[in-house]
Amino acid sequence: MSMRHTTKARRGAAAAVLVAGLALAVAGCGSGDDGDGKKPDDGSQKSTAAKDDGRDEQEPAAESSKSIGEMKGPKDIVITLHSAVRDGGGFVTVSGTVTNHGDMLFTPVDWRSPEAELATSRSSLSGASLVDEAGKKRYLVLRDTDGQCLCTTGLSGIKPNESRPVFAQFPAPPKDVKEVDFQIPTMPSVSVELSG
Repeated sequence: MSMRHTTKARRGAAAAVLVAGLALAVAGCGSGDDGDGKKPDDGSQKSTAAKDDGRDEQEPAAESSKSIGEMKGPKDIVITLHSAVRDGGGFVTVSGTVTNHGDMLFTPVDWRSPEAELATSRSSLSGASLVDEAGKKRYLVLRDTDGQCLCTTGLSGIKPNESRPVFAQFPAPPKDVKEVDFQIPTMPSVSVELSG
């Protein structure tokens, strides 16, 4: 066999090995699981504490028959708070219901955060905060890695006599803090007791 034919054969074998290796790599990457039937955790999932980002599926208000506080604001808008719960991950989730007792559509554009870098809906609870008066600290609504608030969004067009569930998540104050003020722009603040 001449040198030319040997070189050609080696190139062909190397190309075949390379193609086979690429085919195996593509097949392994394309399956979407890591062999145990579960999708790999690539970090793109939203916080489970957030229950999505609120645009498609709102987190239901906790036990809506229970009330731990109420805020009555302009245009006959009422927010009834149902719970303010600490969880093991170092968060506090405040859940409630907003009700339009007025006679016009209501869109709470003033409730959003003024932060320019926050990527959120024009009508959300991103401007809410928890205030620890004794500790002189204010806790803002948490954000995910995309800059979305971990709160209810898409609150536009609340009809007269309509109620919608709302929630907002905050960093948890220290364990010894049992009571905080919940605040939303344009609404009076309300003192709530933290549970959990």
